[in-house]
Amino acid sequence: MGLTKTQRKIRIRRRIRKVSSGTAARPRLSVFRSNSEIYAQVIDDVNGVTLVSASSRDKDIAKVKGNKTEIAALVGKTIAEKSVKAGLDKVAFDRGGNLYHGRVKSLADGAREAGLKF
Repeated sequence: MGLTKTQRKIRIRRRIRKVSSGTAARPRLSVFRSNSEIYAQVIDDVNGVTLVSASSRDKDIAKVKGNKTEIAALVGKTIAEKSVKAGLDKVAFDRGGNLYHGRVKSLADGAREAGLKF
């Protein structure tokens, strides 16, 4: 019997986390996508600390009207601006088991445009 969608996503997430770990010099940009919202965090896994975070629920982003893909790009831009301000310009991208497509790709492109390198 095959895997369910959720089991497959969890398996992919574990496989990614085996090789991708955030350090202070190159933290991990983790993306979580729910049905209605999208969240991004820059994490230092060595110290177990979230350095910067942004989501579609933030007050300035929630006011913006647009489809979910456009809002995801805005979240990517916001997380990149906050990261650069905190002195972090290089990150390791963690798509969190999602396919690199749609909202996840839009968030990544928005982050790259705003000056984040991964």
